[in-house]
Amino acid sequence: MTRLGPFANDDASISIAGLTIETGTDRVAPYGSLDTTRDKQGLAQARALQALLEQAVRYLEAAKDLPDALPPPPPPKRVANPFG
Repeated sequence: MTRLGPFANDDASISIAGLTIETGTDRVAPYGSLDTTRDKQGLAQARALQALLEQAVRYLEAAKDLPDALPPPPPPKRVANPFG
């Protein structure tokens, strides 16, 4: 599994089974699904997710300038339909 640095850049992601985690400089976005099974594979996947979340928590705890909340992202721009 590739190491992912939470909040490090805007173009990295990893997958843990069916769960994808994308990092950005202002957010970490998990999406998909992950079934943690009661076997060695499930344990490895749970540990990988735990390590990533612990790294994100350590980063946030160390940040001295955290805002109360981020503003919402700007709405997507409308573009003309190139087929119509």
